[in-house]
Amino acid sequence: MGMSSLKLLKYVLFIFNLLFWICGCCILGFGIYLLVQDTYGVLFHNLPFLTLGNVLVIVGSIIMVVAFLGCMGSIKENKCLLMSFFVLLMIILLAEVTLAILLFVYEQNLDKYVAEGLNDSIKRYYSDNSTMAAWDFIQSHLQCCGVNNSSDWINGPPSSCPSGADVQGCYNKAKSWFHSNFLYIGIITICVCVIQVLGMSFALTLNCQIDKTSQALGL
Repeated sequence: MGMSSLKLLKYVLFIFNLLFWICGCCILGFGIYLLVQDTYGVLFHNLPFLTLGNVLVIVGSIIMVVAFLGCMGSIKENKCLLMSFFVLLMIILLAEVTLAILLFVYEQNLDKYVAEGLNDSIKRYYSDNSTMAAWDFIQSHLQCCGVNNSSDWINGPPSSCPSGADVQGCYNKAKSWFHSNFLYIGIITICVCVIQVLGMSFALTLNCQIDKTSQALGL
């Protein structure tokens, strides 16, 4: 019974992490593609590294490293790799919880900071090609204009702004979308946390099962 349980846990954890490793590869690849194309530009000049490409590269790399530890630790029955996988998942989970709390506590300050950053980037539209590319992409794809409305463009809205009197500002439209889809975002976030907790549980259980099997075999 001990050996069968060990094999089941081992392969479940291996497949679980293999799927995540493949997802990490896809995210990393897409992030590199965005960095190479460089068509999405920079909105926040105080945080020039905060681009979609950089974020995807970092997230994809983390997923790949953690999933690799889980894959190798489970298939090789290596306790050191399993515990490294467990500790990294715990750190990521704690970081996510901390970030959620900080976003909730400092929501108004963050809202003000983002609005100021976007208004500052509008002033750089005609002098910075990267900023121009970012705003053109956002306005044409989200069908919005400016931060709050088209009047944010002092010299008149650019050609990427859709025409019409009822066109929303990009930041207001993004906030409206977030609030209207808050339930779905919350469900996805909870599912991600549950998957992380399951991964930690599988790793810890497999680690304990390896100990029990070793003792039973007199190793």
